[in-house]
Amino acid sequence: MTSISTKTGDTGTSALANGQRLAKTDPIFALLGDLDELNSWLGLIITQTQLIASLQTIQKNLYLISAMVAKSKKVVFTAQNLQELESEAKKLEKKLANNWHRNFLYPGGTKLAAYLDLSRAVCRRAERVAWSLPLLTRRGIKGEVFSYLNRLSDYLYLLRCWANQQAKQKEREF
Repeated sequence: MTSISTKTGDTGTSALANGQRLAKTDPIFALLGDLDELNSWLGLIITQTQLIASLQTIQKNLYLISAMVAKSKKVVFTAQNLQELESEAKKLEKKLANNWHRNFLYPGGTKLAAYLDLSRAVCRRAERVAWSLPLLTRRGIKGEVFSYLNRLSDYLYLLRCWANQQAKQKEREF
């Protein structure tokens, strides 16, 4: 590619990784857009925290998921990706105070926690959009992807609680 502008999308279509052209309004592009937005939020969060390696792994996995959704034949996303995220979540849970999960918490606190709240909301939207894809489209996406998005929103919530705890920021409880 010699130019970022291919002009092939000027007619309202875009191509998947397998070359199939679909309308830009196809639900698959809504999911790809949500995954891209989530990855962008994580990029911002990386600038605010010490958990860079964990978040960079998540960013890589989101690219793998996006490639799978876009029907790339070269992508490998396995149960191992999901297990690694679950392991990171368990480690993070152990770092939290005993009463971290007693009440519903309002979003915010520190700037980092607020960014994590936003990323979690985008992650949950991406999961809803993934489940709303037509069954035929969903069949091409491994089940681990749906589980990963679900666990990722949990992990981002844990991370926001941890961020506020580290900053000794009192949570606003509902």
